[in-house]
Amino acid sequence: MDAEGIKRALVGSGLRCTSQRHAVMAFLVEQIGHPTAAEIFEGVNRMDPRSSRATTYNVLRNLVQAGLVREVAVEGRAARFDAKGVRHHHFICDCCGNVEDMEWYGVPGPAAGSLGKRILRECELIFRGLCAKCAPRHSPKGRRQVDTG
Repeated sequence: MDAEGIKRALVGSGLRCTSQRHAVMAFLVEQIGHPTAAEIFEGVNRMDPRSSRATTYNVLRNLVQAGLVREVAVEGRAARFDAKGVRHHHFICDCCGNVEDMEWYGVPGPAAGSLGKRILRECELIFRGLCAKCAPRHSPKGRRQVDTG
C-alpha cells in the first residue's frame, strides 16, 4: 500500500489522515513480521523524533478500532500488530512467541442466534504450537506430529 492508499484507507474508515496515523500505518505496511507497540514506537520515532509514545499507542488503538490493524494477543508477552491486507490467520509459537502468517481458511460463522445479543466483528483462527525453529529442540525422537487436517 502506497502513501495515497494509506490516506484512502484512513479516510475510508472514518479517521482523519494525521501525520502520526500515516506514519504508524506506513511502518506497519512495510513490516514483514508482527511488531509490538514498543517496536512500532521506536520505528516511527526514528523517522519522526517528535512522535510521543502515548500518541503512538493511541494511534494503534484507533487503527485497531477502525479495523485497519489487527492486534494479535500473545499469551504472557506483549501484543503484536499487523496491518490488515490479505486475509490470513496466525500461528503463535509457544516457545519463542514468534507470530507467523498462515494461509486463510474459511471459518464458518456461528449458528444463527447462538451469539444472543452479541455483535460479531470478525472471526479468525490462531494456531498455537512450536514453530519450525523451536520444534526440533522440544520434540522427543519418535513423537508424532498431531494431524489436524
